Amino acid sequence: MSKKKPEIPRFDHPIIETHCHLDYLEEDQLEQLLEQSRDLGIERIVTIAVSADNLQKVLDLSRMSDRIWGTQGIHPHDAEQFNIDVEAQIIEQLDDPRMLAVGEIGLDYYYDHADRKIQRDVFERQLQIAVDKQLPVVIHTREADEDTRAILANFEQSLSRKGVIHSFTSGLELAQYCIGEGFKLGFNGIATFNKAENVREVVRSTPIEKIVLETDSPYLAPVPYRGRPNSPCYLPFIAQRIADELEVDINNLLKQAYHNSLELFFPGELSPP
Repeated sequence: MSKKKPEIPRFDHPIIETHCHLDYLEEDQLEQLLEQSRDLGIERIVTIAVSADNLQKVLDLSRMSDRIWGTQGIHPHDAEQFNIDVEAQIIEQLDDPRMLAVGEIGLDYYYDHADRKIQRDVFERQLQIAVDKQLPVVIHTREADEDTRAILANFEQSLSRKGVIHSFTSGLELAQYCIGEGFKLGFNGIATFNKAENVREVVRSTPIEKIVLETDSPYLAPVPYRGRPNSPCYLPFIAQRIADELEVDINNLLKQAYHNSLELFFPGELSPP
């Protein structure tokens, strides 16, 4: 007989889901997710574009609900899709007020689905879009720490809104560089995996002011739901593990992560100091 999974914790403070992929859900699943996540205090959901064929889908989703927001960008896996027409579409659709950032962009040398030089070129071109639009970036980097740092260094002065290194699994050196440059680090269900002590080491070394919460759903479901399709509804498990690693009260972590998420994507809503 299978062991019953624990209920999802419910906390008093609202949570912002800073990175997921809602366009992978069926419409009836989306309605159920929005209802359940609302009940769990997931106040806003940012759904992320990754390829030429989901740029419009992300924009359409963001217009379905006042709780859904989005981004525009091409993932390194699909860097070879990037062309003048795709670039023009990204630039145009970023003018929509529901689009918050340029992303998911970056480098992935683990899978190497696209030529590395093309990945670097496309990463740089999309960083320039963020510079021109004065928007933050959502960065994916895997086994590409050195090149990621080198490319970001070229934009140190011009990238006014910085952004987030999402699903952070890189080394401490890159973490410290990105934090020093003003980026946030996004942590998800990987932080709960038994063999992910390297990620927890980075969590413990990251100032709480630089942490945002994400799921990357439908991937990377946290313990105790690992192996199932992920959901923004599982954010409370991730939040609790991050709080435990930092040795802070869960409500303090949630309050700060919420502030960090506003600072990242909704700076106009922050109260003046």
